[in-house]
Order: sequence, then C-alpha cells, then structure tokens
Amino acid sequence: MSMMKTNMLVRSLSTSASASQMVKPPVQVFGLEGRYASALYSAASKSKALDTVEKELTQFQQSIKSDAKLKEFIINPTLKRNLKAEALKHLATKTSMSATTSNLLGILAENGRLNKLEAVINAYKIMMSAHRGEVTCEVITATPLDAEQKKSLEAALKKFLKGNEQLQLTATVDPSIIGGMVVSIGDKFVDMSVASKVKKYTELISASA
Repeated sequence: MSMMKTNMLVRSLSTSASASQMVKPPVQVFGLEGRYASALYSAASKSKALDTVEKELTQFQQSIKSDAKLKEFIINPTLKRNLKAEALKHLATKTSMSATTSNLLGILAENGRLNKLEAVINAYKIMMSAHRGEVTCEVITATPLDAEQKKSLEAALKKFLKGNEQLQLTATVDPSIIGGMVVSIGDKFVDMSVASKVKKYTELISASA
C-alpha cells in the first residue's frame, strides 16, 4: 500500500475535514494490518476518539470470540462484500459505535479484508499501548518468581523507563530454561547497555536460586 493509498485510507476513515495530513502513531507496525491500524490511529486522533475506538474494537473482538455466528459471518469468503459492509454498518448503528470504528469495519468489508480484522485490532492496541507510555516487558523463568524476586525485578527494569512511561510486566514459566531468565523489553530499549544490565541482574537471580 503506497503513501497515496494510505492517505486515501486515512481520509476514508476520518470524519474530519482536515484528513489529508496523517497523524503518525507512536510506534510502527509493519504489514497490511499495520497500515490499516496507522490510518485508523490517525483518523481516531483527529476526531479525539483514540480511547473510544480502542474500547469499541476490543468489545467487537470479544464478540467475535464468543459469537460463532458473527465469527462465521466475518470470515465467510462466499458472502458478497457489499452485503457484509451493509450488515456491519447496521450493526454499528445498532450498537452506537463511533463513526471512525464503523468506517473501519465498512472499509475492511468493502476491500475484502475482514480476515485481517483481528490483526488490525491487535496492531491498533500496540499503538495505543505506546500512546499511553506503556513499555511491555516479558520475563521467562525456569521456575516461578516469588513476590520478592518479582518486586526486585520490576524495580530494576523501571530504571530503564523515561518520563511518564509505565512498565507492563508479564512473567511466564518455561522449565526448559536452564537457570536464570530471559527478558525482552520494548524495542527502543534493546541496546547493549540495557542488555548488559539485565544480564547482570539475571546472573544475580541465578546465583541466589
């Protein structure tokens, strides 16, 4: 999708008159879903509906998972695009969705891209997480961390944050890891200085295990 097509998509999604200038998301997500999500972020930003759109898409995502008929409707390739678009427009009106969310569903239906809806929603969530200053961090250990270890680890990792950034830590267990732990933190923190600091902390935990 070229920049011209992306700008056209932004204009299609946006309800504002000044839709030609794209608002860039705080992080880039690659692929087709990333381009749709970027256009959605720009349109939602212009209409001051970033949080509203995220909430509506999350609810719709949950509905797809819990409603087999809705899921079948979304993924069924034999249904005509215009019928899907009309049905989703009716659903959006019935559930009082914002214009931006409704426009996204309609455009995906018209372009035959509803199979990408889940990926677009997830890409938009990543952008919103960055927008809020959340830095995701995944920690994998051979055995579960106790409360004291987790608290100490969080304190160490928070030193890598800047300004109003917030740490979103998830801890999982993988017995195949031989001692220590594996830490992955937001892309912008993947550099040698941070890696070495995390490695030292990993060695401390390993030594006390």
